[in-house]
Amino acid sequence: MVILIKALQVVLALSILIFIHELGHFLWAKIFGIRVEKFYLFFDAGGKALLRFRKGETEFGIGWVPLGGYCKIAGMVDESMDMEQMKRDPQPWEFRTHPAWQRFLVMAGGVLNNFIFAVLVYIGIMAGWGKSYFSNDGARIYVNDLAYEMGFRNGDRILRFDDYEPEDFFMLQADLARRDVHNAIILRGDDTLSLYIDHSLLPEVINSPLMFDMAIPFVVDSLVAGGANASCGLQRGDAVIAFDGESVEFVQDSRELLYGHRGGQVEATVLRGADTLCMNVQVDTAGHIGVLLQMPRPEVKEYTLLEAVPAGVELTGRTIGGYLQDLKLLATPSTGAYKSVGSFIAMGQVFPSSWNWYQFLQILALLSIMLAVMNMLPIPALDGGHMVFTIYEMITGRKPSDKFLAVMQIMGMVILLALMMLAFGNDIGRLLK
Repeated sequence: MVILIKALQVVLALSILIFIHELGHFLWAKIFGIRVEKFYLFFDAGGKALLRFRKGETEFGIGWVPLGGYCKIAGMVDESMDMEQMKRDPQPWEFRTHPAWQRFLVMAGGVLNNFIFAVLVYIGIMAGWGKSYFSNDGARIYVNDLAYEMGFRNGDRILRFDDYEPEDFFMLQADLARRDVHNAIILRGDDTLSLYIDHSLLPEVINSPLMFDMAIPFVVDSLVAGGANASCGLQRGDAVIAFDGESVEFVQDSRELLYGHRGGQVEATVLRGADTLCMNVQVDTAGHIGVLLQMPRPEVKEYTLLEAVPAGVELTGRTIGGYLQDLKLLATPSTGAYKSVGSFIAMGQVFPSSWNWYQFLQILALLSIMLAVMNMLPIPALDGGHMVFTIYEMITGRKPSDKFLAVMQIMGMVILLALMMLAFGNDIGRLLK
């Protein structure tokens, strides 16, 4: 059932984003009187489609290959590779007969639509839910092996990366990877320390899961009603500091210890105010003791609809900036960031296992930005490649030949196929591991 829910979210998100993107091309073509021959969600490989109908001069449809979509514009060298059309005499309704600036806007329409859509979604999120995040202010880290190797320790507080003060706790690892950090300023107990960041470890930072978890003290909130320890004596506010004499500073310290006593009993050492108490607790077969903990709560900033507009625009800008930093890492082989590239399999893992509109819209806005930025890359076959050729024409006054554009289109499709194979290969490798 979980796989089905995730798959439905992936299909729905892709359908919305592809439709929004291709609609941008379609609308700008219509504004300039350029004929659109086909408008398809997904690809109709072999001429087969799940649904098709014609309205006016355009055939609309849903293809059977869910790997994208396309808008076939008359008189344009595109993924359809319809060169027979290009051999005929140019017509006034064709893309190739219109001024370069109009063709540029037609090609930029999809990217522009995705950016506008992301802004609108973020505005809706800000107005409906506000800005929610776990503050880094006062939060302590629980480290994995890589973070430990870099010098971080459980319970440290990260104050700054160079001159940057992180705001969102769960963006610490991304900030460390993106910002070319040289020194991390941390608070360890009462001492402020500076850790030198070894850039040779950057590939591992990018690909290491959860370098910085939030260190959670083992403080009781409540006991599970009807559980084996419902009457063991633990009370709200009790701080467990040891099990069977082994120190437990944070709840993460207890997991392996309790799992080793599953199905049995352990002695818990508890701080209650100024008193230290000892009591026996039962451990179930999963290694749990039926205790709900006092957990940190996210910071929530609420916005009116008018306040949500600039907040949504600002969040879109920050997200674009962060994604551009990620692409810079991907373009640097020494970082190993290419190993994190994923396909639809990785995308499915990002979505929650149960339906949650807030999370779905957050992911949808991010994917819209990713789709827009990726399409702006100057790779032939992408919108960015077409825009580069059009800008060249506007600057030089010389239009690239149809033969040149066809060759570039094929080269671009080969590059995109290689990237797709890399993404699928990475996903398969992660599944095998």
